[in-house]
Amino acid sequence: MALGGGFFTAENKVLPGAYINFVSTKNIVNTFGERGVGAISMIMDWFPDDTVVELTRESIMRDCFKLFGYSYTDDALMGIRDFFKNGSKLYLYKGNSSTSKAASCKYCTAAYKGARGNDISIKIENDLNNKKLVSTYLDGRLVESQSVSSAAELKDNDFVKWKREEALENTTGLSLTGGDSGGLMGTDAEKFLNKMESYHFNAISIITDNEDYGLILLEYTKRMREEVGKKFQCITFDQLGHNYEGSISTNTWVLKDGKPTCDLLFWLTGAVAGCPVNQSLTNKLYDGEMKIEDNNFSQAVYEKRIEEGLLVLHKVGDEWRVLLDINTLTKTTEEKNEMFKDNQTIRVIDQIAEDIASIFVNYYLGKVPNDLAGRNSLWSDIVKHHEKLMDMRAIEDFSEENVVVEKGESKRSVVVYDCITPVNAMAQIYMKVTVE
Repeated sequence: MALGGGFFTAENKVLPGAYINFVSTKNIVNTFGERGVGAISMIMDWFPDDTVVELTRESIMRDCFKLFGYSYTDDALMGIRDFFKNGSKLYLYKGNSSTSKAASCKYCTAAYKGARGNDISIKIENDLNNKKLVSTYLDGRLVESQSVSSAAELKDNDFVKWKREEALENTTGLSLTGGDSGGLMGTDAEKFLNKMESYHFNAISIITDNEDYGLILLEYTKRMREEVGKKFQCITFDQLGHNYEGSISTNTWVLKDGKPTCDLLFWLTGAVAGCPVNQSLTNKLYDGEMKIEDNNFSQAVYEKRIEEGLLVLHKVGDEWRVLLDINTLTKTTEEKNEMFKDNQTIRVIDQIAEDIASIFVNYYLGKVPNDLAGRNSLWSDIVKHHEKLMDMRAIEDFSEENVVVEKGESKRSVVVYDCITPVNAMAQIYMKVTVE
């Protein structure tokens, strides 16, 4: 007779034998969320409609011409390059899908809507095989050629969709016309925000100085942070009165073709998204490509901007730097004191909120009994998480006694009491020197 063997869940075996369970040593739960992720909606001359496109530094180099209709070094993509100075991933959405129009000609229609389609031209000529060589050019650059017997054989490319019923006639360069980029549309903003509910990101912006879009973004951010539990900050332009720690607003202009624009939002979205949880943007150098409008503000004006809850850049020598890393919270309460105005504080508490939620969902929800041992395990993981934050110098003076995990009002619920002290970067020095 064979001896008993295998796994056990309780010491209740009848047969003699060796019952062995193999388990891994419990590691510190590593759930520190990814930073550097931004989401932006903007007007574009060439881009897929009603689609969120994920971009990284590597993918944008590879797919830039196809997606934007411009090379990566073109001035049209200065804002995108500014985002990637500090951001690592961008979810991009075309904010003018509903108002833009596609360029077209006798033989084809532009693949995407927008003014860039007007720079496409078609050349048709005879080839050596007595066929028609049909070539597509964008801004004088050859992007594709096909040798066909008739238009019916043409295959759509990245830039045009063919009208296959047309008879092909030789042409030295037939330009597409009628392309129009239109403008931002509220329905497109709503589509963008609805789509972004299923994505994780650290900062979100709609590139505009229109106050209505700033308010739409504010309400969306409040709902996501407070009702859904998604922690991020929205980046807007010159929005006074938001009074919310999840909203960051600037009124620093940059010059484009000599005219002031709100395009600093690109860089600021990337900088906010990419700022580590244990760091601050205070005194951060603007390392983008845009020319910042020299405002010559006095110290009193900058003090007023801070009181209004605006994150502004100021000139230090020949450089521009972030004056103070603050959000739009201006009216403090007992629940939200002065510390909540500081974005470094918000990064810390947002990190904790998302990480502890992730720990619970991935390791405890529906898996661990709500008994003393189970609650002690959750307590241990929270403590280890916070100790990591203290090692990173994101929080200070933390003790395991600061965390209490108790059974909730129902058998399935757990209540956690937690106390943390965020570390803020140095921003001021008061020095008293005695001279003898």
